[in-house]
Amino acid sequence: MTRGGHDDVGHRRLTRLLAGLGAASGAVLLTRPQRIVDRLCPELPHDRVWLVRLLGARLLVQHGAVLVLPDPALVRAGSALDLLHAASMVPFAGSARYGRAARISGTLAAAYAGIAMAAAPRAAPR
Repeated sequence: MTRGGHDDVGHRRLTRLLAGLGAASGAVLLTRPQRIVDRLCPELPHDRVWLVRLLGARLLVQHGAVLVLPDPALVRAGSALDLLHAASMVPFAGSARYGRAARISGTLAAAYAGIAMAAAPRAAPR
């Protein structure tokens, strides 16, 4: 069953689960950026930790919106934003100071974009 059937219910549940994980990770990045930096990429300059907090705020808003409304158009918009973020990390991937943070952030953003699109509920037929 598709088109409003059990399959769509499963897609919505999976989409909400992924959005909940994304919102939770955003909340952690927003509220504890230094702890995350210290564990995952301690070479990131201390004066750039605000970027981690900003990313956390974006993730919290983006995934929070999908959690509330798992609409296919909203999932596509969020996935496009994640892919844009991943692409913006490419120039920093080889940097000694920013490389690990860029690779982690970009890879997670690209992976989430793909998984979210695969899991998203299907648009209603017109």
